[in-house]
Amino acid sequence: MQVRLSPGVEDPSTTRSRSDGRAAVKRGVDVVVALTALLVAAPVLAAVAVAVLVGLGRPVLFRQRRIGRYGREFTILKFRSMTGGSGTFSPGDDQARLTPLGRWLRATSLDELPSLWNILRGDMSLVGPRPFPTGYRDLYTPEQFRRHDVRPGLTGLAQVNGRNELDWAERFAFDLRYVDTWSLRLDARILARTAVAVLRRQGISAPGAATAHEFRGAGDRPVPVAAGRGSR
Repeated sequence: MQVRLSPGVEDPSTTRSRSDGRAAVKRGVDVVVALTALLVAAPVLAAVAVAVLVGLGRPVLFRQRRIGRYGREFTILKFRSMTGGSGTFSPGDDQARLTPLGRWLRATSLDELPSLWNILRGDMSLVGPRPFPTGYRDLYTPEQFRRHDVRPGLTGLAQVNGRNELDWAERFAFDLRYVDTWSLRLDARILARTAVAVLRRQGISAPGAATAHEFRGAGDRPVPVAAGRGSR
């Protein structure tokens, strides 16, 4: 028996097929771009690694567990931008530990280059909500957790609309808007706007903080993030 759909209503199987097709194209673009960027940027990666080694010492890479798609955890890779901490951190500790080299790496987004490996592995996408530390998992509302219905991104809708200058309500609003409306065209627009934002060095730090404010849960006021816990 053939089911007749109401006018204007698409066959769910057709909609699902289209969605799967777009997701496959998105993943293909991620792989091609990440692999190409890693190969082309290899000399830059090597130069930055040497600069971090000389300026900050070991380890060269910053590793932190983050929440990925559907809540699965992964280890994000970035170039290290801070000196070692004492183990007892204060709200202003990030400010003290962030070196001139680290500030430059963040301002130019060169610290993010190792994350291309996360994209190649499938942990991340070029575009999507930024991955947050695993310590934030129990602070989400069910609605906020929907941001993990897609792969986290190297850049995203929030990053081109204020980045760390946004408050948490605004960040989640942009993240959820992306989850609900993402398309290949939107991804292309976000990537283009990201290039402009990086060149203009916009939204690198939250007001009154060296990096970002820590998420304390729905309704909490933002406070400067403790060292090693923030969304770096």
